[in-house]
Order: sequence, then structure tokens, then C-alpha cells
Amino acid sequence: MAGHIQDRWFVTVSGPDGMPRKVKSDRYRVWSRYRARYVGPDGTEKSKSFPDRQKRLADQWLAHTEADMARGQYIDPRAARTTFQQYAEGWVSTQGADPNTQASMESQLRLHAFPYLGTRPLGSFQPAHIRDWVQQLQANGVRGSYARTIYSNVRAALSAAVDDGHLPRNPCAARSVRPPTVDTKRVTPWTAERLFAVRAGMPERYQAMVDLGGGCGLRQGEILGVAVDAVDFRSDTLHVVQQLKLSRSKPVFAPPKGGKLRDVPLPGPVADALRAHMKQFPPVEITLPWKVAGGPLVTKRLIFMGPRGGHVWRTSLNEEAWKPALASAGVIPTPAAGAPHVESRENGMHAMRHFYASVLLDAGENIKALAEYLGHSDPGLTLRVYAHLMPSSQERTRNAVAAAYPTSTPFSASP
Repeated sequence: MAGHIQDRWFVTVSGPDGMPRKVKSDRYRVWSRYRARYVGPDGTEKSKSFPDRQKRLADQWLAHTEADMARGQYIDPRAARTTFQQYAEGWVSTQGADPNTQASMESQLRLHAFPYLGTRPLGSFQPAHIRDWVQQLQANGVRGSYARTIYSNVRAALSAAVDDGHLPRNPCAARSVRPPTVDTKRVTPWTAERLFAVRAGMPERYQAMVDLGGGCGLRQGEILGVAVDAVDFRSDTLHVVQQLKLSRSKPVFAPPKGGKLRDVPLPGPVADALRAHMKQFPPVEITLPWKVAGGPLVTKRLIFMGPRGGHVWRTSLNEEAWKPALASAGVIPTPAAGAPHVESRENGMHAMRHFYASVLLDAGENIKALAEYLGHSDPGLTLRVYAHLMPSSQERTRNAVAAAYPTSTPFSASP
């Protein structure tokens, strides 16, 4: 790198005797005196100005820049001046093709990150800024898994900024920075009595949903998107290949969460419930875009439909059917006339998946198979969530070791 320090207060001219001499320039005491100049990796000239009596600092800055370039740690000053908000807004637009995910990330950053970090230049980030921001999240009541998700998005954006040469290292990676804490709550699965009490409280057209949730472990969107051709009564198998979801408030068909297609055993009672349901409520053809609003149209014969013949809206199902069923089963209190039902996230339709997992583990099913049936990409996640529901192995260990001993042992002989 051909770098040098320019003294802008003086210029060299030839004197009357032909010898070079320094004279004051037209910039004398008007501009900063010293300008450190160098050519960056992109071939363009970069510079930084220093006032009078700071030539030594200019030399140090230029030497430091040369060293960074030699080590491959050079950061373009113009890139470092890009604010977090300017960078993150462009970064979000590249994060996958799911508009719902992008909309959620945009909202989280806009509400909880940009007001505190948005105007800060990327090159100025220090771990202290992240620590202060995390503390501010907690003070504002943004906590738990939601706060952790916001933090993860900020960390991912800063990691991308490091890759793109806007800052030398991610401040979130510092050992002094701790992400928002998440209180881990043990899953308490429903009893069979509660599951069937909730089923009885559901409108008839939705009762078989409880069979698919509690008997096959499907998510709510997967239940709403079950089509006739996904149910194979001959092999007693349910093919989980799609879900019904909202994409920027528009209903669409989409692959299951994480794109995890799977086959789930179809128990006899669940199959019987589906046959009875389809006889009473014949499936209807529903045409919706695939994956995103405006995507290619796909027509499916859905097993579940709304009272007016269209697909089931999740919000209507939760407020008009699921919560009243919870109240009728005594899971949540019955509200006063005109009052809404209380919120009870732990008793959402996801509770049926917890019931399903607990039944399989109690019957001795292994974690890997359960993860496959639930659509988890990592059996480790399944183990972390449901390990406490696995039957204790202590009695099995005692019996196994006892069985290995001969019937008559020296320890049992009389003295």
C-alpha cells in the first residue's frame, strides 16, 4: 500500500536560486493540517485528516491501517459509517423466501432494536452497547423467548455485517455479553380425561381435530391443512406434507414447519374418527396460493371446513371453538357475559402434541422415532423438551441385572 502523509499548510516551490523551499499554501490554518492518504483494496484512495501538531497520530493511524490490510482485517471507513438500521433493513430482505418470517423480523427490529441501536454506525459497536441494549429490553418488559429471538436477529445481522466488511468482529460474540434469559418450563402433559373433555366441548365439525392433535401429534396448521389424499387408510398412515398458514395475513398452503415432510402412524381410533367426520362433513375443494400470497394456485380437498364452507381461519377457531371447549372442560375459567376468555398459551392446541409425546414415551417409544413423528429436525430438541417424561430406568436396571444372576447365588445361601 502506497500511503503517505500530506501537509496541506505548506507547498514546495522553487526559490529564486532554483532550490526547493516550503511556503504557506492557500489552505494555511483553514483546513486540518495533515491528511493521511492510502489506496484501499478496492483501488480507490482513502484519507483521514488530522489537525496541527498531530502528525505523529497521523503516522500511527496510517501504520495501523497498513497492518490491518496485511492481516486481512481492514475495514473500509465508509462501510464502518453505515448505521445498523441501514444495514439491517437490507439484510432482512435476504432472509429466506417466507414473507411471514421476514415480516416478523422486520417488526421485531423496528420495535425493539432500531430505537436503541439503529443510528449507531457499525464500525463503532462495542460489547457494552449490546449489554446496555439487552438490559433495556428487560426493563421494557421484553423477556423470555421473544427477547431471545430479537437478540438472535440482531446477532445474525451483525455477523453478516462482519462478513461484509463493515466491522471487525461481532460484539455479541464477546464473552461479557449474555443473551436474554429464557426460563425453561417443564411440559406438563394433559391427561386423557382432559383431552377427551376438550374434544367433547368442541363443535362437531371440529372434534376430529383433537384426534389428529392428540393421536397423531400434528400442529394446528397441519391439522387445518390435512387433505383427503394425505390419509392412507390401507396402510394406516398419515402423510404430513402441508399446512394451512397465513402469509402477510393471506391464507396459503405451505410445507410443514421447517419443510419437514413425514409419515405418521394412523391409529385405529383416529382413522375411525376421520371416517365418521368425512361422512358427516364431506370434504370440500379449497384453492389457495402455494407458500406465499400470489404464488401458484393449488387445489386441495380439505377434511376440515368452516361453517360457511371455506377453509378454517385459525383466529376464529381459537376464539369461537377452542377456548370455549377449554372452559367447558374446566381448563380455563368461564368468562362473564360479554367478557373474553383468558389467555392460556400453555393450553393452546399445541398441548395436544405434548399429550401425544407423553403417551408414546410412556409406552417405551424411543426419542428418535418420536422426533420423526413430531416433525422435529433434531432429536436433541425432542429430548430437551420431553426428557423428564421418559419412564425411569432404575427399575428396568434392577430387573435386568437381577435376571443376569443365576437362580441360586452364594449371597442367598444360608451361613
